[in-house]
Amino acid sequence: MGRDKALLEVGGRPLIACAAGQLQSLGITPRICGSRPDLAGFAEVIPDNHAGCGPLGGIEAALTASGTDLSLFIPVDLPNLPSAFLRWMALRAASTEAVATLPHCGGRAQPLCAVYSRRLLPGLRAALASGNYRMMEAVAAAAASLGERVDEFQVETIAAALVPGVWPAAPPPGDWFRNLNTPADYERFCTASRNFEAGANRRHPIS
Repeated sequence: MGRDKALLEVGGRPLIACAAGQLQSLGITPRICGSRPDLAGFAEVIPDNHAGCGPLGGIEAALTASGTDLSLFIPVDLPNLPSAFLRWMALRAASTEAVATLPHCGGRAQPLCAVYSRRLLPGLRAALASGNYRMMEAVAAAAASLGERVDEFQVETIAAALVPGVWPAAPPPGDWFRNLNTPADYERFCTASRNFEAGANRRHPIS
């Protein structure tokens, strides 16, 4: 990106503020994974216990600090994620009691937008100690070591099966997991957002 993605503005707010607000709207106290004390004004920061280990290190630290069994994780650079989907996924995780609830979209796993249980901690720590920082491999191995399962599901299939109106019609599920990785991605997202708002205003004029 060439700049700090967490502080990119969307609708006049930094992405990190949007993500924190989204969790708060679900009744979840947001925390920020990673050694970013400069972001402490947005939410409590949980520094990594194992530096330089990528997202796996952040998830291990967050689960260690959590006071509940299940924790919902979202990346800061997915501004299209609907709150309704996150609420549904959290409810699914609580219902199934799986150690990991992990969506797939467009044929790709989304391990950074998932619900994880603290029961995974011994296995995740073993992966970190062995130098295996690959999220999917670490989660699968941690679950297998407990004799537990990972609840994986296809977002598109679930969205098609739900009653219309449960999840928003726009953007479509295929766009929910589009990361903002480059300036071009950011510009496209901002343009699409402006066009969507303009269309909404034409349909529902403000008097």
